[in-house]
Amino acid sequence: MKPADQKDESPVYQRVVLKNASPYHYMKVCLVLENESTRLSAVELKQFIITGLKSLYGEVGAALNFDVLKYDADTLTAFLRVYSRGLVKLWSSLTLLGSYQNQACAFRVLQVSPFLLALTGNSRELQ
Repeated sequence: MKPADQKDESPVYQRVVLKNASPYHYMKVCLVLENESTRLSAVELKQFIITGLKSLYGEVGAALNFDVLKYDADTLTAFLRVYSRGLVKLWSSLTLLGSYQNQACAFRVLQVSPFLLALTGNSRELQ
């Protein structure tokens, strides 16, 4: 038995689970156009993505913050940064974009990661 003035001072453990500690997600995407000679600038690409967000989610969707970190106009490949909470909205709007200037197009999401460094290499392309 313990005396009345002694308290139970056993250590208290707390389990903390973080689903995603990173505030951002990074996407490597490629735009495939029906007419392969068509080229877009980085500004036109961002505006095209904003248009897709607006058509699917309205004005609130068009206000989603995302950045084009790097863009290659020759391959139409871009690295996008988006807040983790907006990843699903951005990804779904990219999936549903089907035409650019009256020609068929599709976004291919090549890689997605909460870490930018993970997008620098692809184990499927190693030789």
